[in-house]
Amino acid sequence: MDKYGLIGFPLGHSFSISYFNEKFTNEGINARYINYEIPQIEDLKEILASNPELCGLNVTIPYKQQVIPYLDDLSPEARAIGAVNVIRVTHKNKNVILKGFNSDVIGFTRSIETMLEPYHKKALVLGTGGASLAINYGLKSLGLETLFVSRTKKPGCITYEEVTPELIKEYNVIVNCTPLGMYPKADTCPDLPYEAMDCHTILYDLIYNPDETLFMKKGARYGANTKNGLEMLLLQAFASWDFWHCNE
Repeated sequence: MDKYGLIGFPLGHSFSISYFNEKFTNEGINARYINYEIPQIEDLKEILASNPELCGLNVTIPYKQQVIPYLDDLSPEARAIGAVNVIRVTHKNKNVILKGFNSDVIGFTRSIETMLEPYHKKALVLGTGGASLAINYGLKSLGLETLFVSRTKKPGCITYEEVTPELIKEYNVIVNCTPLGMYPKADTCPDLPYEAMDCHTILYDLIYNPDETLFMKKGARYGANTKNGLEMLLLQAFASWDFWHCNE
């Protein structure tokens, strides 16, 4: 039986295990999907050694960047983004070959592009982790100018204290790539001047549990258009399956 799985820490919020195992059952695929909750990326070697049937992995927080040194090859997109969330595992002559891909950018761009209007020209990307790199890449591919927002001062970023009402009017697409607002800490949200938002503002949250985060609620109060990350998750899951079975 083929195995697929997810590496990350923690994995209590994972959607992938139920999605893929349901897919395998419904489509008569002789495979199963397993959560591999590893406290450090070095544990990936043990996962690979003890699971010779492994054909593919998804990668989530906090390993989308840390996993790259363990891979034999990267797709051009994953290399440009600098983050991986899909690994194809190939077994050749007792060697295990790992190739990294990024399906986040596919899921995100297909999910948000229907919301965009001609007046959406600039976007704030909240967070600087692996997911934010894919989101930044996706926004740029859709023609938007981007700016990262971080809790701490970093090159190429502004801090939350620097996000003014005037900036919100200019950068009217805002994507939350942080875990703020994720269950069970649903009472948290990024610190922004929500009162400066209006019907021209898009608030997109990568979080999908809860369905409507505090980030989305506070923006909607002032007329912002909001969307959670569930559709993105489904679209990137479809793309993961394609990457695991492509010849690229």
